[in-house]
This record gives sequence, structure tokens and C-alpha cells, in this order.
Amino acid sequence: MSPKILIAFDDSENAMRAVEYVARFLAKDSRVTLFSVIPDTAALCGMNSPELTPYFKSQRDAFCVLEDKKKEILTGAQLKARTLLMTNGFGEKQIQARSEPRKKGIARDIAAEAQLGYDMIVVGRRGMSGIKEFLLGSTSQKILHLAQEVSILIVN
Repeated sequence: MSPKILIAFDDSENAMRAVEYVARFLAKDSRVTLFSVIPDTAALCGMNSPELTPYFKSQRDAFCVLEDKKKEILTGAQLKARTLLMTNGFGEKQIQARSEPRKKGIARDIAAEAQLGYDMIVVGRRGMSGIKEFLLGSTSQKILHLAQEVSILIVN
């Protein structure tokens, strides 16, 4: 059975480094999922409650345009990642891209997704200084502590 790999993916350079690592070094028969957790701010665009502050109501259209742009950027990054994987020998049918709205938190949502039968999580290491990472933590560190019964590869 071919390995099932979950790549924690967003539009960052760190995520693309994780894709590059998978493309270059992991088995070409692996099934790869580019998994993105999207903050559920888009739900605000549909709200029309009187409790919304007047400022937000006046700026809602601009905010919603930014949300659409963020989705467009993510879609472009997913396409670039798919192309990189295919160029390096992965078949088109072996690669899928999935996006889910944030439920409990980015790291928790990635760890929960990994429990659905993945063999490995691949995540790019965040570009923080050592002290900042120690104090604030990073998504990759949180995934490392949350994910159970799945291997984790943190790409520097």
C-alpha cells in the first residue's frame, strides 16, 4: 500500500519548502494531500446583524474582497505545488488539495485530519528566531505535540 502523506499547506515559503522536500525525497507512489486550514472569517461577510459595529459594516465589502483574494492566492499556491510534485514524478491522481474552515485551531485541525489514515505529516518550520519560537510556539511545534500515531517531518 502506498504511503499517505499530509502536507500542512498555506501560501507561505515554508509550506512550499515542505512540498519541495516531498517532491524530491519521498516515494513517488505516495498519495499526497495538500491540506489547508482557513480561518473562518468569510462567515462575517454574510452577516448583517445590527450588533455589528458601524465601522465593520462600512468596511465589510473591502474585508470580503480581501477574503476572496486570499482564497485566490491559496488556489494559485496549490496549483504551483501540484505542478512541482507532478514535475518530480508524482501522478496527477495521487495529489489532492483540500481546504477546511478552522474549527479548533490550525495545529489541532491538522492533527485531527492526520488521524483519518495518514502515515505522515509534512510541515514547514516557521521562520522565527529561537527565542520567539520558544515563547510563542509555532504551528509545527504544536502539531508535533498534538499528532498521535503518525510520523511528523518538519522541513527547515
